[in-house]
Amino acid sequence: MTRPGPPPGTYPRPVRWSARLVVAAFVLVAAAGCASPARPASARWLAPSPPASPSPSAPPSPPAAPSPPPSAALAVPAGVVAGVAVFDRRTATFTTQLNVTTRFRSASLVKLLIALDYLWGRGPGYAVPAADRALLDIMLRSSDDDAASHFWAADGRDAIVTRMVGRLGLQNTTPPSAQNRTGWGSTALSAADLVRIYRYLLDSAPAPVRDLVLGDLHQSTHCGTDHYDQSFGIPSAFPKPWAAKQGWYGFGDTPAQPCVAASNAALGPGVAAPPGVVAVDLMSGAVLHTTGTVGPDDRTIVVVLTQYPSGGTFAKAAANLTALTRSLPVPAG
Repeated sequence: MTRPGPPPGTYPRPVRWSARLVVAAFVLVAAAGCASPARPASARWLAPSPPASPSPSAPPSPPAAPSPPPSAALAVPAGVVAGVAVFDRRTATFTTQLNVTTRFRSASLVKLLIALDYLWGRGPGYAVPAADRALLDIMLRSSDDDAASHFWAADGRDAIVTRMVGRLGLQNTTPPSAQNRTGWGSTALSAADLVRIYRYLLDSAPAPVRDLVLGDLHQSTHCGTDHYDQSFGIPSAFPKPWAAKQGWYGFGDTPAQPCVAASNAALGPGVAAPPGVVAVDLMSGAVLHTTGTVGPDDRTIVVVLTQYPSGGTFAKAAANLTALTRSLPVPAG
C-alpha cells in the first residue's frame, strides 16, 4: 500500500533559516573548534579506568611489650625488700620493674661510678698507667675494696658521686654524706639508675671506656678478694655470656664459708614469699645485689637489689637472690 502524496499542485515548503539561527549555529561551531578535543562519549564509557596504584602495605605492628609482671609473681622472700629492673636493649623496653626508684645502700656497686669517674677526663686516648689499670681490673673483676678506697681518696670522695650524677643524669643516687656517712659503700642508688649506668656504658661511652669496664665485668671472678663468693645472682642464674658487678654488705668482714673458686655449693633454691615493703632504711640490715648484662651482645640489662634484716646469713641471702634472679623474664637468658 502506497502512502498518498501531497495534493496536486502543492510542493513542500522550503526550510528557511532565520538570520538569528544562523548566527547562533556559527557561534556553537566556532566554540567547539576552540575547545580541547574530547574523547567521544562512547570511548569515555567503554575504555577501562587505569588501575589504581597499589599503596604500600603498612608494616605489621610490633608485638606489644610484655607488661611487667605483678610484684607478687616474683620470688621475693618475706621480710626482704627488692628493687628489680630488667631492660631488653633490643626492644628498648622493660620486661620487669619493681621498686625501681627505691634507694638502697650501694655497697660495691659504686665501684662502677668510681671507675667511670676515673676514666672520664682521660680521652681521647684514655691511656691508663699500668698500676692504675691493675687496680681498676681487680676492683671491677673481684670487687677489691682496697682498690676502691685508693681511687675514692685520690679523686675526691663524695665529689665522685656528685660528678657522675650530673654526667649521667642519675635521679636516685646520692653520695654518702647525704646519709651522714663517709665510706664509699654508703652511697645510695636505685635499680633505675643502675640501668642508666649500664645503658651509658653500652650505648654512649667511648669505646676504650666501654671495653675496659665491660671487659672486666665479663671476667668477673668466682671469689671476691675478701673471700666472699660472688657467683650469686646473674652468674648462677644464667649461662654465659654475661657480665656482672656484685655488691654485698652487712654479713661480717670474714665469710663463714670462705669462697673456693671451684665450688658453687652454697647456691641452692630460694624461698618464695610475698614481696616486702618498699620503705628502706639505708643504714640498717644487710644488702646483696647482682647487676650486669645477659645474652649475646649484652642484650639484656638485669638489676636485682635486695636488703635483708640484720642477723641473716650470707649463704641464705645468696640462695634467695639467685632464686629471685632466675625467676625473672630475661630475654636471651
